[in-house]
Amino acid sequence: MFARKVAARLKPNSITEFTNLIECHILPWLREQEGFLDLITLAAPDGLEVATISFWDHQCNAQAYDASGYPQVLKILQRLLDAAPYVKTFEVVGSTFYPGALSRRPDARNLVPETGSPQIEYRSQETGV
Repeated sequence: MFARKVAARLKPNSITEFTNLIECHILPWLREQEGFLDLITLAAPDGLEVATISFWDHQCNAQAYDASGYPQVLKILQRLLDAAPYVKTFEVVGSTFYPGALSRRPDARNLVPETGSPQIEYRSQETGV
């Protein structure tokens, strides 16, 4: 699973309109995109800084959205933004919302299921076991 984090500064008094655009226009459209799983929207208490984290089933779907859908979303929100957003993509390596995310990691077979921590083999120097 992959996540896209977009952080941006808003113009003063834009948080209500930003939230409405996300909920009424952008989120319904995102739900139609292949591989889209979820969206979390965060806002600083002063309403001048926002971040969204979108979750995608595969990296290729997150990249396809970045190339084709994100520019459209940016056009919709542009008049509310005080500066260009900062965008970064992450691999989800653990989640309480998406427990299956851990099993999709390439190194998942070497992790302890209960903790998601690397499985470490200890060998005695004496016996090699």
